[in-house]
Amino acid sequence: MGRNLPTRERLRPVDLAREHGLSTQAVRNYEADGILPGAERGPHGYRTYTPLHAQALRAFLALVPGHGHATAASIMRAVNRDAVEEALRLVDESHAQLLDDRHTLQAVAAALRDLEPVPQERGEMFVGPLSRKLGVRPATLRKWERAGLLRPERDPKTGYRVYSAADVRDAKLTHQLRRGGYLLERIAPLLEQVRSAGGVVPLESTLRDWHSRLSARGRALLSGAAALDAYLGSVRATTDTFGTMALPRN
Repeated sequence: MGRNLPTRERLRPVDLAREHGLSTQAVRNYEADGILPGAERGPHGYRTYTPLHAQALRAFLALVPGHGHATAASIMRAVNRDAVEEALRLVDESHAQLLDDRHTLQAVAAALRDLEPVPQERGEMFVGPLSRKLGVRPATLRKWERAGLLRPERDPKTGYRVYSAADVRDAKLTHQLRRGGYLLERIAPLLEQVRSAGGVVPLESTLRDWHSRLSARGRALLSGAAALDAYLGSVRATTDTFGTMALPRN
């Protein structure tokens, strides 16, 4: 446990909670979860916090929008047990995930741009012609069907698969995304959006919204990084002054 800080620097749980519109119980829960350093106890057992705890709470709440609650909590726990390299690795992973999501968006946008509008005529195809058109094996089309990506109907007389114009569109989109290295389970949600929107054109607004959300996440990661860096500076200053900092008990 760290040394007692000067009385003028002591804060009550309500002091930390009020700044962020939290309950005092939330502050105590954050301490119990290791998100905040362990608080010292006064003579009557009441928790006493310091500006370092306030800085930790600001850092955690700034990290949440970009990293999510679970990762933000893991980052703070790592810092509070002096595992800074682990905390930075978690930060790097969130940035890597954002970059991967940006690549996915770019691939989806490019794939949608390359698709032709679904023709008004029936445009039905059997598995052989469609596989030749795409340059894939019929077994690949059947695999995509089992994964729920394609939903061809069956010819009532022959039982053969019959791909409608919309099925052909979905097969083309699947093929383009697969060539980009995307797994089938990542393609399925996009195709559901295409179907529910009634085609590709209505998805333009979805892509714009997706882009905006990624940009907002990128800004949030920057804000979180600044707050975390400030907290790390406070931890170092506290350690240099008092030799150690209060760490979580559990």
